[in-house]
Amino acid sequence: MNPAPALSDIQQAAKRLAGKTVLTPLLEAPLLNDVLGGRLLVKAECLQRTGSFKARGAFNALLQLPQECKNRGVVAFSSGNHAQGVAYAARSLGVPATIVMPRDAPPLKIANTKAYGASVVLYDRETESREKIGADLANKHGLTLIRPFDDPHVIAGQGTVGLEIAQQCKEIGAVPEHVLVPCSGGGLASGIAIAIHASFPGTQIHVVEPEGFDDAVRSLASGRRETNTKKSGSICDALMADAVGDITLPILRKERVTGLAVSDEESLKAMGVAARYLKIMLEPGGAVALAAALFGKLAVKNRTVVVVASGGNGAPFLQAEAISRFSELKLNRGEVS
Repeated sequence: MNPAPALSDIQQAAKRLAGKTVLTPLLEAPLLNDVLGGRLLVKAECLQRTGSFKARGAFNALLQLPQECKNRGVVAFSSGNHAQGVAYAARSLGVPATIVMPRDAPPLKIANTKAYGASVVLYDRETESREKIGADLANKHGLTLIRPFDDPHVIAGQGTVGLEIAQQCKEIGAVPEHVLVPCSGGGLASGIAIAIHASFPGTQIHVVEPEGFDDAVRSLASGRRETNTKKSGSICDALMADAVGDITLPILRKERVTGLAVSDEESLKAMGVAARYLKIMLEPGGAVALAAALFGKLAVKNRTVVVVASGGNGAPFLQAEAISRFSELKLNRGEVS
């Protein structure tokens, strides 16, 4: 297996992605800071091309493929955001793409993946293995498999989020004491941890997962790779990988990352807070880091905390429900409840 990426790989990825991805803003809402009693900075990757950070890793991986591999095409498996990232990057580079997606993925994500020109193969996540389907397609058709997180090129691409956070914090004179990152397989958190610690070695990085799918939280606590017993059952469809990656877990441990978990209800309410205060639309999985900061999993009071809003490809009915539920929230100083 290829080695883990170094800081230099992330820096090279940033140069490679120039013009391919966008510099997303680091948002701050004074009224929300007043409620929390601290400084909350939100990295809005929901505003990235394809609506999530996944375009970064996809482009970085595809750009480094030999031309003969590009000609044959690529295959990826994903519940939706990696699917769209690979499909968009592939279309931009003239590379044929086949994407394996669960049948219960949000219809919007399936439709967008097809709209970017990819061929979509659907599977049942309860009875079939996406890894096996992807490997079979790769072997049968000579395709290159672009993994969603356990790939050093993908991790380096996602790490450019951390480079941007560090630079943006420096520009506004902020020193991030904590950075909260949504986690499925750990590619985003791994890359961010490497990049952030190069500029702010004392910053504590935390992965955030949905309750019941907290394999990374448990793996970081036990020191070994834990798995989830459930295949479905959370509205956070983007964060239901079976386990953290073979490459990513050692990186997370080396970077002293810890883990937190939030409920689906908290994620939904965080979506409403994001719309109300930050004027951004998030999907449930993209809102878990914000939920951890809002609902006391990590205190923001008297601290500077960065949260990554990793994606905004949520089902419209969930976004509408989140906004309507915001009226039920009680805003108390130090925490939203």
